[in-house]
Amino acid sequence: MEYEYLVGLKKHPSWRLLNAVSAPLIISFFYRVFTKENRRTIPAEEMTAKLEDYLFHLHRILGEDAYPRSAKAYLDEWSGSETGYLRKFYPARGEEEEFDLTPASEKVIEWLAAFASTQFVGTESRLLTIFRLLREIVKEAMVDPKAEIKRLEQEKIRIEAELAALKAGQYAPADSTRIRERFLEADQTAHRLLFDFRQVEENFRQLDRKTREKIAVSEVAKGELLDDIFGEQDAINGSDQGKSFRAFWQYIMNPASQEELETLLAQVTALPEIEDLIESERLGRIRFQLIDAGERVNATCAQLVEQLRKFLDDQTWLENKRIMEIIRQIEKKAVQIRATPLPLSGFVHVDHVKPEVGLPMARGLFVPPKRISVDDRVEMGEGDFDAHVLYEQEYVDEKALRQRIHRALRGRSQVTLFQICERYPVDKGLTEILGYLHIACKDGNAVVDTDTQTPIIYRDTGGRQRKAVMPEVIFVR
Repeated sequence: MEYEYLVGLKKHPSWRLLNAVSAPLIISFFYRVFTKENRRTIPAEEMTAKLEDYLFHLHRILGEDAYPRSAKAYLDEWSGSETGYLRKFYPARGEEEEFDLTPASEKVIEWLAAFASTQFVGTESRLLTIFRLLREIVKEAMVDPKAEIKRLEQEKIRIEAELAALKAGQYAPADSTRIRERFLEADQTAHRLLFDFRQVEENFRQLDRKTREKIAVSEVAKGELLDDIFGEQDAINGSDQGKSFRAFWQYIMNPASQEELETLLAQVTALPEIEDLIESERLGRIRFQLIDAGERVNATCAQLVEQLRKFLDDQTWLENKRIMEIIRQIEKKAVQIRATPLPLSGFVHVDHVKPEVGLPMARGLFVPPKRISVDDRVEMGEGDFDAHVLYEQEYVDEKALRQRIHRALRGRSQVTLFQICERYPVDKGLTEILGYLHIACKDGNAVVDTDTQTPIIYRDTGGRQRKAVMPEVIFVR
């Protein structure tokens, strides 16, 4: 922590965020929509609506003079290059912009969250974690094989004693404090893991940015530039961070590992000791969030490969263009000297020698036959079904359905599908109801309770009243 290092940190986005005049607004809003809801990216329209609601809530408390600018103006400022609190980008598939936290903002949120008082400090759990890690280090390094054999034998004796006690019906009751302590430790570790993925993705994104800058300003040969770029990529892939990410990705994409993780999460979240913990819902979705985070890192690496491929295509096009210019110059020279006899001096005549030159481009291309025989004895048949239904399909706009859900959630924490259909009557039949169900299954802010059935009355396209018995769908903020 030298003086010069701390002076240089003043330019860091985390330092600027802590010193910002509207830091309470920025940090509390980021925590509310990203950290608390455990979301990675948010579409621009939804992000603007959430900030509008939050500003409306603050205006009721602090007055209209507090934070007078619009939500869009604040988001544009926070995602600008001068601040760097948010990253605004277009996803690979989709036309709407999305927002994501930068690693600098996440560091600030994590640091400030550590100031809050916790339920209890898991000292035992952390001590056991230290012992477990030290044992794994010794096991991996095999410092002393004899000591390792002795430890395994002691572990065998302990397991056999524990097995005998269980068979005799002797076992200690579950300690709720230890269960809650280990669960909170697992939740904090999972949260830090998701934060680490943001940093890994940012590192690969910086490599992609440096590659684009080199390609744009470099004047060196193609081979030398590619050697430099691939050398940096190999350095990242061969680093501890790159090796750890590849090991993680292989493990998390293993079907057996996914099944085991899903089973463990289902068993743990069903325990009565942690039902009152708010972290149980967040940890229950960790499998999908880890896979999504890994896919984003791989997508960033794919952008780097795509940039290199585009560079090679451009270089090949330029080289071909230069070759064509040289050929055109040779052709012009040949036309110029065609009518001019060549000087006889300097040439040697060889009798009975005639080289045969066969140019590949002189060969003609394949031409299909012009005469095509058509059998006109084919009789047209008639279909035995009504094709008008193919032209009477109803189109359901998913964006309009999302807007209805957002308007119905204003002023309340949750709303059911039954309440939405009462406020906005179904006018496109069962297809519209299935559209709501598709949004609920795809979003992380909805719950589908298959144990509870809810009847929904609607009218089909013919105007007849229908009833659909659906699982209860609850949309939350």
